[in-house]
Amino acid sequence: MTFSRCSREKEVAELLALGHWPQACTQELLGHVSACRDCGDLVLVSMAFQSARADAASIAHVSSPGALWWRAQLRRRNAAVERVGKPLLGAQIFALAVNLLVVAGFLVWQAKSGLQWLTWLEQLPQSLALHLEVLWPSALFNSGWSIMVLLPALATLALLSGVVVYLAFERQ
Repeated sequence: MTFSRCSREKEVAELLALGHWPQACTQELLGHVSACRDCGDLVLVSMAFQSARADAASIAHVSSPGALWWRAQLRRRNAAVERVGKPLLGAQIFALAVNLLVVAGFLVWQAKSGLQWLTWLEQLPQSLALHLEVLWPSALFNSGWSIMVLLPALATLALLSGVVVYLAFERQ
């Protein structure tokens, strides 16, 4: 192992420190670096460190704290909206299922009684005149089929209201 240093090592180190390697060096110095082991190692190690430093500086780009805070708040709000949307979707699916059951029950009832709603559809153009007395509660209970529609509709409304209130306060 030799402790002697190359006489041109200082010149090579200066060019490397200024960032002028290999553009500003002569052919003679390039030949010396390829022949001298100490200068070649110095160039190799210095170029590796400069490359690693440039890579680290380009990767370590940190956004402003305000932008990071804004993104975190946006993610928090999106997660809250997603958490709120899940029970609502369940309530909507349940409401759809209940309504489909009511419609299926109505169709079965009408099929057993001989499809009387078709005669009602035929009389519809004649009864389009506004008769506001039909809206009074006593008129609703006097008709034959309105009670059969009114009670399941009110029960469905009450059930869905309870489900929505339960799901709304479940998360709190």
